[in-house]
Amino acid sequence: MNKKDDHIALLLKRIPESPGVYQYFDKDGQIIYVGKAKNLHRRVNSYFNKEHQSSKTRQLVAHIADIKYVVVASEQDAFLLENNLIKEYQPRYNILLKDGKSYPSICITKEAFPRIFKTRTINKKIGEYYGPYSFGNTVEMVLELIHKLYPIRTCNMPLTADSIEKKKVRVCLKYHLKNCCGICEGKGKEEYSEWIDQARKLIKGDAHEIGKQLEEQMMRLAVEMKYEEAADIKHKIELLEQFKSKTIITNSSAKDVDVFGYDEQDDRVYISMLHVHNGSIVQGQTIEYKRKMDEAKEEILAFGMMELRRQLESNTKEVIVPFIPEVFDDTLHVNIAVSGDKKKLLDLAMQNVRQYKLDRIKQEDKLNPEQRGVRILTEMQQLMGLPTLPKWIDCFDNSNIQGTNAVAGCVVYRMAKPSKSDYKRFEIKSADGSDDYSSMREVVRRRYQHLIDEGGQMPDLIIADGGLGQMHAIREAIEDQLGLRIPIAGLKKNDKHRTQTLLFGFPPQEISMPVTSEVFRLLTNIQDEVHRFAITFHKQKRSKALIHSELDEIKGVGPVTKQKILTHFGSVKRARTASKEEMVALLGKSCGSAIYEQLQAKISL
Repeated sequence: MNKKDDHIALLLKRIPESPGVYQYFDKDGQIIYVGKAKNLHRRVNSYFNKEHQSSKTRQLVAHIADIKYVVVASEQDAFLLENNLIKEYQPRYNILLKDGKSYPSICITKEAFPRIFKTRTINKKIGEYYGPYSFGNTVEMVLELIHKLYPIRTCNMPLTADSIEKKKVRVCLKYHLKNCCGICEGKGKEEYSEWIDQARKLIKGDAHEIGKQLEEQMMRLAVEMKYEEAADIKHKIELLEQFKSKTIITNSSAKDVDVFGYDEQDDRVYISMLHVHNGSIVQGQTIEYKRKMDEAKEEILAFGMMELRRQLESNTKEVIVPFIPEVFDDTLHVNIAVSGDKKKLLDLAMQNVRQYKLDRIKQEDKLNPEQRGVRILTEMQQLMGLPTLPKWIDCFDNSNIQGTNAVAGCVVYRMAKPSKSDYKRFEIKSADGSDDYSSMREVVRRRYQHLIDEGGQMPDLIIADGGLGQMHAIREAIEDQLGLRIPIAGLKKNDKHRTQTLLFGFPPQEISMPVTSEVFRLLTNIQDEVHRFAITFHKQKRSKALIHSELDEIKGVGPVTKQKILTHFGSVKRARTASKEEMVALLGKSCGSAIYEQLQAKISL
């Protein structure tokens, strides 16, 4: 593979399985294709993991030198962003989408009494157009809301003031169903223009303003004791709220805004920006910084905002940020969104920056697998205040049923990965198998006494698959009996026997950590592994005990001979009653005679 292929291969591995928009760039850094996907990873990888029939697609793939993407909240938002990027950059390979005619728009006709409907044909002489929208879903949702809020006509009748005055058209069924005001007979003439203006605002994204007007109207009707009419307005407000909750991005809005997300990992800082124009995301970019000194996050955010706005050539006067930057342009309105649509946009920016960070970490882990282990263990060391990096971790667990067949297991992790060749199994010898703590002391003492006798190294950390009691049992074996000093931790479980929290120190203290953290996932993995290892050994020992029989005590009977006897006779009891001739016929003269005689000797006893 050449450098280009290596670069693309790395990008393909880190693309997330989320809805979003992807952009392909050529060797000169020009956008050559923009696409949308419900699953970015699956869609983008499909360009590179199969042979394409279309010569255009093969040509496109041959020219791809770089890939970028923006994660969005839904397919609808992906469509809107895709359309805006295509209009903005007019990529060479997006020929079919350049004019947007393949997607529906909303038309408000220029008639005396306008109609509002979906169309795929743009003719500016007929009306004004808004869109295009993603196929079906969005445009239908907007039109459904408009016709529920405003009783405007849906018929194709050529209505004019003259035709209405001359009563050339009569009301239809939709009027009687209260879905139309009956403008064809002059009903609602005064309100009709206002309804169209309100619908136009709704299409442009001014749903909040419409909601305020409806609330004022409802309160006025309530004061006038027109409760039935007020209830109708309340229902419209509820419909409007349902509509607003379904999407972050509206098709058009009065304001432009830049939205910033911020995240960090160790000395790395990641800042993303979504540029929103007329209510739609039109650009997205993420940059990465490496701290050289102990710069404050407010300082870094301010620098990153300035750089991103320069790169994307943004002059918006409003920005949404997760926290206030240290220094910035006084003419800007800086907003920390806490609710509503702006909060949803901020959440989306944060989602993008976190995804970018995750992608970078995954990419670096693939290039340097040991780096991931060092990162996780360094975080673990800091959480527990360990004197050294826990490169070698031992974890113990006991397994028995009412004290029978008591065993224990020790799993070993080196550099945050299981080292199965170092795993150890123990049969409990001196301790009462039902005494979990006594068993733990015996196993730990045997494990490390053996290492002492061999002059071997000791682990950096010992973990008990249990809480306070097991930790104390390990400490007694390690410190009181062997005179060693090794850090000891315990894994406290919940009522479902799952890892809940980490215990460390004496007296043990709970160390809290997010369940999504890499350290927590490692500890959970260790706990699951030691439990699996110990219980597997216990099952093997118990199974061996259950299948033990008289045949195991007879000289010359091995596993193969035993199986042959049991298969032929069906049971030990039946084998004891067999004749010498039967046994000789099955096993041969020498072996058959010897086993027959030993079985008969046992019967006589």
